[in-house]
Amino acid sequence: MTPPSLRRAAALLAMLAVPAAALAQAAVEGRVELPKGLHAPVMNKRYGIVAFGGVLSPFPPVAVVYLEGAFPRPAAPATAQMVQKDLMFLPWLLPVQVGTRVEFPNLDDTYHNIFSYSPAKRFDLGRYRSDERPIPSVLFDVPGLVTLHCDIHEHMRALILVVDTPHFVVSDPQGRYRLDGLPAGRYVLKAWLDSKTTLERPVLTQSGSTLHADFP
Repeated sequence: MTPPSLRRAAALLAMLAVPAAALAQAAVEGRVELPKGLHAPVMNKRYGIVAFGGVLSPFPPVAVVYLEGAFPRPAAPATAQMVQKDLMFLPWLLPVQVGTRVEFPNLDDTYHNIFSYSPAKRFDLGRYRSDERPIPSVLFDVPGLVTLHCDIHEHMRALILVVDTPHFVVSDPQGRYRLDGLPAGRYVLKAWLDSKTTLERPVLTQSGSTLHADFP
């Protein structure tokens, strides 16, 4: 058996090996009260579409929770993906930081034509198949909500929420969320629910501790 003194020494060395920045990080967790999804009448029952936040989605409502503050933007564009599969966008709601390039792979055996008329980003990718390369992509460089459409499949809708922070997370269907790796300080915590509703509350994050913050 290892003597207690050696075990204590090993534990101390393990703590010293952890970067100081990791020990100083804060976290915020809690729950957001989500709106109820409303079923919309559709001609084709195949899609099982639900109306939420002005966008048709077959998935339950969720929230995007993010920390607002003066945070650095990425030096080079980060990359995210929103795929088209089974005539749907996946995920139907994608939060990204300002300066992120989003790719739109087509995984269906048909053409798609992705476009948006939103003020935060207007674009039209044109028609393309699954085997076409390179994968079409768009740089999202302005904060705001971007609604996506497909010119060929009218029922297809999705949202990209562009936020000016690296600290964001999508809640689970019960509204639970957790943000890790946060700097200590005073910030504004926001919970985006839909195109018309964003809740907010001031928070004070402290090094090495977890703050509980609900949005009733």
